[in-house]
Amino acid sequence: MLVNYRDKHKLLDKLEKNNFNILELGCGNSKRHMDAIGIDMIDYPCVDIVGDIYKVLAAFPNQSIDAVYSYHFVEHVPDVPTLLAELARIIKPNGHVEFVAPHFSNPYFYSDPTHRSFFGLYTFCYFANRSPFTRQVPTYDYKPDFNIVKVDLIFKSARPFIVRYAIKKLIGSFFNSCTYLKELYEENFCYLFPCYEIHYVLERNEFQQ
Repeated sequence: MLVNYRDKHKLLDKLEKNNFNILELGCGNSKRHMDAIGIDMIDYPCVDIVGDIYKVLAAFPNQSIDAVYSYHFVEHVPDVPTLLAELARIIKPNGHVEFVAPHFSNPYFYSDPTHRSFFGLYTFCYFANRSPFTRQVPTYDYKPDFNIVKVDLIFKSARPFIVRYAIKKLIGSFFNSCTYLKELYEENFCYLFPCYEIHYVLERNEFQQ
């Protein structure tokens, strides 16, 4: 069988379902979870498996992973529903996924030509059974495998804008204080006070077919 990825440390051969297995997708040259299996298309020193994300995930056994993390990765993915379906296959029941991505109001989002998808409060509601929000969205016959545990708006400013950073942290504390204010922000204020990032926590349904 043709292998379309490189498992630098043969971790797939050592993977045991009884262990607590973590993935970090698109970890780049600075892995944040040192005990995670780092996946990236570029062969940085900290990357454990090099290759296209869909091909790498296809090599993992069913229900073999407990947690998945990614930071500024999912916006580069060309097919988010396919990514979620593959994650649903490999994640154990009640396992979780955390995505951090640029919020659609972030002006820097449009500077990167490799960005493929936009993300806001409701993006993953289209792929989830349960949502914390009042506004409900359709799933368009997509079979949801996840529940949304938490969605947080992250306000910050790049250095050296220290004062601006502090002001945005205060704005973030206010709007993240309850779900109502998060929805109020995105509907009415997102272009007055642009949000830098959005943080999602999804949980795999306990029942899996």
